[in-house]
Amino acid sequence: MASSVSATQTRADQRNAVLAGFLGWTLDAFDFFILVMVVPAVARDFHKSVPAIALTLTASLVTRPLGAIIFGVMADRWGRRLPLMIDVIFYSVVEVFSGLAPTYKSFLLLRMLYGIGMGGEWGVGASLTMESVPPKIRGILSGLLQEGYACGYLLAALAYYTVYPHWGWRPMFFIGGLPALLSLFIRSKVKETEAWHQSRTDWKQYGRAMVANWRRFLYLVLLMAFMTSMSHGTQDMFPTFLTRQRHYSVNTVSVTTMVSMAGALIGGIVVGHLSDRWGRRRAMMTSITLALLFVPLWVMAPNLPAIMMGAFLMQFMVQGAWGVIPAHINELSPPQLRGFMPGFAYQMGILCSSSIGYIEAAVGEHFSYSHAMAGAMIVVLLCLWVVVKLGPEAAGVAFVAPKSEPAAGSAPAPV
Repeated sequence: MASSVSATQTRADQRNAVLAGFLGWTLDAFDFFILVMVVPAVARDFHKSVPAIALTLTASLVTRPLGAIIFGVMADRWGRRLPLMIDVIFYSVVEVFSGLAPTYKSFLLLRMLYGIGMGGEWGVGASLTMESVPPKIRGILSGLLQEGYACGYLLAALAYYTVYPHWGWRPMFFIGGLPALLSLFIRSKVKETEAWHQSRTDWKQYGRAMVANWRRFLYLVLLMAFMTSMSHGTQDMFPTFLTRQRHYSVNTVSVTTMVSMAGALIGGIVVGHLSDRWGRRRAMMTSITLALLFVPLWVMAPNLPAIMMGAFLMQFMVQGAWGVIPAHINELSPPQLRGFMPGFAYQMGILCSSSIGYIEAAVGEHFSYSHAMAGAMIVVLLCLWVVVKLGPEAAGVAFVAPKSEPAAGSAPAPV
């Protein structure tokens, strides 16, 4: 009877950790993509160009590594739960103030602050989730976790469809303050992971682990630079492309974006599941190859139904590859650094790719968004395929060591 109660509690703890990670990333992405949906409207209100507002998206991406450092180190030293709660409250408050910004300069500053919160959430939430679930289903739950990002974009498109036509862009940012309530759930329901308890160390050993794994870290940064270029390059300027080049209405842009995010949600879970069977790299490379084939349909299709189909298929493959990432880079990180290294590598990758939206907007304004986005993504996808092909893999590695073994035994060896 005692073992049955224990197993039930373990499953509840795993479910709560997955839910906390998924909701944290969903609501974080919702707050980011609110701005993506209203770039032209914000530009009009602040009397700025579209590239100038796209620069505020870049500003959020640039400051994300700082958030990964602050909250990642906190997560390795004091556990995953407390930093995650603080982070969610922080980015929620900043989002509300973004809706109140009186000038372009204040709005730009707030988006930089928001980037700190966004940069902290993913790494802490991903380590909490991946350390809480069984290795044999880590891939499919990795896909579920990552597609919180697509779900957030979907919710932002829904808000654009329902809120923006009646009240404008500012109230959409006020809705972005609601994620703060998630901290109450984390505080009451989520348990600290056994993997973190086993891997706790002092500052001296923590520093040694960083030095010993510097080559692994650089590889993860390179991988994430191309991964984030792929996702932001296919998503951030897509609503603007539909508005500026195709001249579609608010409702049409919203529906098309929701269709694309439905593809993302399905793709992340499907490919994440396949990575449990095929391995992480093979699943990712398959998705990247198919994404390349869908580039013409995505932005050069002749009519709306074809564009919707292209958007669905492109995001199925883009987020399919992304669905593998939480499991893949947590498996490649040593246990002492699992709160810090995956998130910081991710956000350094973001820093490297932060100008992708601005470049597409600038080129798109002078030529066409379709040519700018298609050309950028062909280069990015080809480079990403090579990086994944040549990289390491540690699918299914144990995060929790048996009681008789040291925790460090579960870590992948540094490259």
